[in-house]
Amino acid sequence: MLRRILSSLAIPLLLSACSTAPLTPPATASAGDPSSTAPDVSDAGQAVVSAADPRAAEAGAAILRAGGSATDAAIATMLALNVVEPQSSGIGGGGFYVRGTAEGEVETIDGRETAPAGADPQWFLDESGTPLPFPEAVLTGLSIGVPGNLRLAALAHEKHGQLPWADLFAPAITLARDGFTVTPRLHGYLERVKDRAANDPAGVALYYQADGSAIPAGSTLRNPDLAETLTRIAQAGADSFYEGPHGQALAEKIASVTPRRLGEAGAESGAMVAADIAGYEAKARTPVCGTYRLYRICGMGPPSSGATTVYAVLKQLERFDLAAMGPNSPVFWHVFADSQRIAYADRELYLADSDFVDVPVAGLTDANYLTRRGLLIDPKHALTKVEAGHPAGAAISRADGDEPVENGTSHFVVIDDDGNAVSYTSTVEGPFGSGHMFGGFFLNNELTDFSFSPEKDGKSVANRVEGGKRPRSSMSPSVVYDPQGKMVLVVGAAGGGTIPVQVAKAIIGVIDFNLSVESAIALPGLYAPGDTVYIEPGTALTAMQADLEAMGHTVAARSMPFKANAAQRVDGEWVGAADPRSEGAVAHP
Repeated sequence: MLRRILSSLAIPLLLSACSTAPLTPPATASAGDPSSTAPDVSDAGQAVVSAADPRAAEAGAAILRAGGSATDAAIATMLALNVVEPQSSGIGGGGFYVRGTAEGEVETIDGRETAPAGADPQWFLDESGTPLPFPEAVLTGLSIGVPGNLRLAALAHEKHGQLPWADLFAPAITLARDGFTVTPRLHGYLERVKDRAANDPAGVALYYQADGSAIPAGSTLRNPDLAETLTRIAQAGADSFYEGPHGQALAEKIASVTPRRLGEAGAESGAMVAADIAGYEAKARTPVCGTYRLYRICGMGPPSSGATTVYAVLKQLERFDLAAMGPNSPVFWHVFADSQRIAYADRELYLADSDFVDVPVAGLTDANYLTRRGLLIDPKHALTKVEAGHPAGAAISRADGDEPVENGTSHFVVIDDDGNAVSYTSTVEGPFGSGHMFGGFFLNNELTDFSFSPEKDGKSVANRVEGGKRPRSSMSPSVVYDPQGKMVLVVGAAGGGTIPVQVAKAIIGVIDFNLSVESAIALPGLYAPGDTVYIEPGTALTAMQADLEAMGHTVAARSMPFKANAAQRVDGEWVGAADPRSEGAVAHP
């Protein structure tokens, strides 16, 4: 079957050509330019893939051409991204999968990484009980969780796959074995984040030259170790990654780079063991949905903070006539900022792994609660103080944690000919994850998404470390249905804590501003998780900074890792879009 598909599609030839051709960024409005409202019909069709790299988008499209489902194509896209965008995601990390049908059914799968069973709330504390400095934790096994992407993919494929499992690996194997062109973005990461990319001797050998410089953009890069790993998993299945000799070797690798803590040694140290790897489960979760201006917004619930935060930002703004304000109004960006500040205050206090903590999802998404929270927003003046609210079902004695800044990640969307959509966000957390490699791929540093402090002022932190627990995430894969029940938007983003904001902004751009999805993604970025409002330099927001400050905001310009991908249904056809800030691309079968 695989040989027949490869022959009929000429996938190796296709991807070989793609690997050596120069990359042309998608023709889009520049960041901050919302002028274009008409969709580009060249990017319209019944089926579409949007991903952060054109080789990965084409991998998904090739699977669709072979008769694969949206789920099949999403898995192939994830695997190809592991090869060509190793700094952001891959099988050494985890992800969240949201699937929506044309009939309105939505399901989600949680492939978030887990802490080893031996981890405890003191995981990131030194012998004196002081939180470790982030650099001392991230480049060790303390930061590495059990990877979840492959068991996520296997569960999704079991439910909704149409092609054989092995077929989905063919594009990624070809890219890894035969080589691909190093892009300026990858080269830049190799130069800027060398402390992680060159942390492991395997990373040095793969990505750097004899003089220590990063392999230049335009070079052909081959990753035979990853090709071998993917080939074995394609033939033997996902369990071969987690169980047996491979799972044992992976656990030993992680344990070997995990420092002893608090004088403990050996098995008592809490380091990863083979049972942690073998016992990992991807979990079907209940999607979180709510209504905004009669549109139904659905996304990923805990351990993701995505759906609750995206929905809170939107619902708190529902009383405002955002369409009349428009994207060029400082008042819009002001109320958008304060809505973020309110939503993130709740996020910090209440969101964590719901298998370990009672997360008040119903209370946090209750329309009356969010309306009351939205009434705090004054269209003329910034809030002087923002505190978490008290949603129904919330624990009253909980403390805000001290999680480090999130980074990295990759998002992709797929719609197939049957109208089924997959919105999938995949991550290794920071650029190149923990910096440790195994089998040709980087291992994540997701455990640093936990709070380093387990409690504050005698109150426990919801997102503290616990054995087997999944750290809170900002990833926000989402699907949107119009008032008639038709799916009209599939969207998600990369960029750590900015992800819910990017998704909310895109939804507002499409629903309220009537922009094309391409232009909605290209709107300038404003991120306000606390008392400082960060604006994207070199955009229209620069001219509005004085207005925002006059309303009482503390404003700072800061480059942020914005990178969204989406698809919009326009006149019965799907229009794909990729962030103009990225090397993203759209592909059709």
